[in-house]
Amino acid sequence: MATPLVVSEVFKSFTMHLRDGIRLPVVSDASFSVAAGECVVLGGPSGIGKSSILKMLYGNYAVDSGQILVSHRGRFVDIASADPRTVLAVRRDTLGYVSQFLRTVPRVAALDVVAEPLISRGEDPISARQKAGELLEKLNLPKALWQLPPATFSGGEQQRVNIARGFITDHAVLLLDEPTASLDAMNRKVVVAMIEAKKKAGVALLGIFHDEEVREAVADRILDVSEFSPQRRAA
Repeated sequence: MATPLVVSEVFKSFTMHLRDGIRLPVVSDASFSVAAGECVVLGGPSGIGKSSILKMLYGNYAVDSGQILVSHRGRFVDIASADPRTVLAVRRDTLGYVSQFLRTVPRVAALDVVAEPLISRGEDPISARQKAGELLEKLNLPKALWQLPPATFSGGEQQRVNIARGFITDHAVLLLDEPTASLDAMNRKVVVAMIEAKKKAGVALLGIFHDEEVREAVADRILDVSEFSPQRRAA
């Protein structure tokens, strides 16, 4: 589908239970779409709601109102109102996410962490691990680390495992939350090339990149999240 991600009139607020239930609005009337083969970058100052938008799109944050439509198995699914089982199915087959931090099961080898999304979709474990190894090699993670649990790695090494895990599938939509934040210059270039390859394959990408050089290299369009600020709309 030409536009696999559509966000329509989304509102989000947090309730501050330790402050007498004060309601804090963070996103107001967010509406945008991401086309296949396009990389849209969320821009704006820190604290404006960029990460909150990604977490709503992935189903980690509930939505006060509005729709988050993802093209899944030939039809649109509204992540904002879908049941948990449907959200998990969309994540498995259609919607990928590279967060800022790697969260893995202790004592699981890095190679298996990266291969797991393919295995969960029914791919042969040997083939999945081979593809995982190819990605880890591309990201310059030493082979001596592949059989070790990522919890023992440095921040940059963990992030490379995280990136490999997020990029190993052929998801139609990929969310990227600061994927290059902990990387050196060489590996940032590798990730930029991987993003370009995803775009050529027709993947719709939505990301946050505070690194100006990376942002300029990958962005087809920058979406100013300040436009969805409740304070701006109230002014």
